[in-house]
Amino acid sequence: MSQEVRIPSVGESITSGTIAQWHKADGELVKAGDLLLTVETDKISTEVPAEASGVLRIQVPAGTEVEIGAVVARIEEGVAAATPAPSASPAPAPVAAPVATAPAPVPAPKVVEAFVQTVEPDRPQLTVVPSRPAPANVPVVRGDSRVVRVKMSPLRRKIASHLVEAQHTAAILTTFNECDMSAIMKLRKELQDSFVARHGIKLGFMSFFVKATVDALQNIPQVNGRIDGDDIVQNHFYDIGVAIGTEKGLIVPVVRDADQKTFAEIEQDIADYAAKARTGKIAFEDLQGGVFTISNGGIYGSLLSTPILNFPQSAILGMHAIQDRPVARDGQVVIRPMMNLALSYDHRLIDGKEAVTFLTRIKDCLEQPARLMVGA
Repeated sequence: MSQEVRIPSVGESITSGTIAQWHKADGELVKAGDLLLTVETDKISTEVPAEASGVLRIQVPAGTEVEIGAVVARIEEGVAAATPAPSASPAPAPVAAPVATAPAPVPAPKVVEAFVQTVEPDRPQLTVVPSRPAPANVPVVRGDSRVVRVKMSPLRRKIASHLVEAQHTAAILTTFNECDMSAIMKLRKELQDSFVARHGIKLGFMSFFVKATVDALQNIPQVNGRIDGDDIVQNHFYDIGVAIGTEKGLIVPVVRDADQKTFAEIEQDIADYAAKARTGKIAFEDLQGGVFTISNGGIYGSLLSTPILNFPQSAILGMHAIQDRPVARDGQVVIRPMMNLALSYDHRLIDGKEAVTFLTRIKDCLEQPARLMVGA
């Protein structure tokens, strides 16, 4: 009796996926619950466990794109793992003169191994004879070639098409401002120990930005909408996407009902999403339904950028690195920790006045965080 291994459904809009890696070899004995393979779609990666114990018979190799529901392997239940049959003892051969042995295979150059680790950090290094099926997207190196060609992952293809769609569909414009982070940094320093003791998680900057965004959306509701054909869809909920960079690309999990959550709950949601992203456990539902996105290029050192809309949303906030800069305060030049803010928006729906007012409101909430506590 055999058990089929099928590509599972991960969302209504996803019709295919790519077998990124087989974690077990063909002919290997597996147990129910063992991780068999990882499937990459244009949105998430999914791990497929064994539903029965037996010998794995792989039918579709890694790197192949298959439809959802397709059978990619079978598990033969009640069958022992294949072992080489004993061979009969050969007759003694005549003693011959020593023959020079063939040179050992030359391993792949270190520079190639380093490049593979850069492109696909999760992939094993190139070896002369792999012990199991080769994972997807391993660069093919020929001779002295200085060019390595790697097939785009489904996630990278989706990111590319999504960004191009936003550029071709929306009339994107960006407005800028700067924010004095002194008050938030002072507040975090004063409350950090008690916050961690009470909630078991650190008070970061992102919860302030999420709360400030919600406040601005409530005050300038035109930003909390989108264009659908000839209609304007006005949202009356506050599900805020927070962009997270992963080794395989950018994903945007959504903090649900951010207007109803405390700072600690928002920080916990973001931490949970980050942990899922690192281990490839993000669910399709985690990425759906956001009304606005926050992207933090500052963690990589960016001082200024023009973020692209997370289409079909109508606006996105770009955070940047905090930098000590001289600014004028009460007629004096002082040094303050400053952050540049960027708001990209769809000018078809949002006028300049609304966009500038929205970004100024965020700036005011961040520079005077008491506003977020009392709703002023």
